[in-house]
Amino acid sequence: MHSKLQRAVLLLALLSLASCQQRTRKLIGVVPKATSHLFFMSVQAGVRAAEKDFNVEVLWNGPREETEYSRQIEIVDSMIARRVDALAISATDHTALVKPVQRAMDAGIPVTVFDSGLDLTGYVTFVATDNYGAGETAARRLAALIGGRGKVAELMHKPGGMSTVDRERGFEEVMAKEFPSIRIVARQYGMADRAKSRDAAEDMLTAHPDLDGMFASAEANSIGAVQAIKARSLSGKIKLVTFDSSDMHIEALKDGTIDLMLVQDPYRIGYEAVRSLVMKLNGQTPPRRMDLKVHEIRKSDLPQPEVQALLFPRWKSEQP
Repeated sequence: MHSKLQRAVLLLALLSLASCQQRTRKLIGVVPKATSHLFFMSVQAGVRAAEKDFNVEVLWNGPREETEYSRQIEIVDSMIARRVDALAISATDHTALVKPVQRAMDAGIPVTVFDSGLDLTGYVTFVATDNYGAGETAARRLAALIGGRGKVAELMHKPGGMSTVDRERGFEEVMAKEFPSIRIVARQYGMADRAKSRDAAEDMLTAHPDLDGMFASAEANSIGAVQAIKARSLSGKIKLVTFDSSDMHIEALKDGTIDLMLVQDPYRIGYEAVRSLVMKLNGQTPPRRMDLKVHEIRKSDLPQPEVQALLFPRWKSEQP
């Protein structure tokens, strides 16, 4: 009996010690736009690496799809109630998430914004790809692919997401300013959904059978564009510039359906978002803004070690 009591006391002591140890680690909430997209899976891998490197605890939670901004608001409010020490967010909508994020800052919680911007100030750091610049690059590369003249279509992501809105704006403004002989004859949203993106691409191909090129501004609509072009046996005939990466993107690049893939570094975005908050919590001043350059990948680039590392990060091979 005595030994049982000793074991019980020891167990309680260990549980108490573990609880104390947990409380000594800073709790950082990270709220992605969506959890179902490969891009944010890579962001999460970077977040987890930073969690380990900086000895903090990360609470990762987000809506399944990018269109669920009301769910994202609920998650932010739950993290405020949980009294996280800091918060990082990629906003599904640049206006709808302003009030909940402001509530977090008013509660004394430092906030870093990553991937997609918000219409507010007072955050710690903004970590993202230079999305407007990426859109400019997409326009110039597509223009070169079609010889500086012709008709192109733009398969857009969804309204309200600042990152893709900036990409699309950069694409449209450069086309208008620098390429007067190219017309954007069709624009449609894929609503962050592969099937809807394919339908939108099909509609544009039907309405404009003489189309010369297409730009797809994110992961899901890029896949929809690939599927629509392949279904009509138009690979190589319509020049296609896409954004983000997946196994389907890479196969389409290899078979000539995609001419140029513009790729971000989501792992680094996640890592730097957490690092900025750790710096802030430690009394340091992180950079106010981190604009990461987009990577241009063509079929001929695929064997390069740095491209392989970007497209096939270590975390993928570690998955069960």
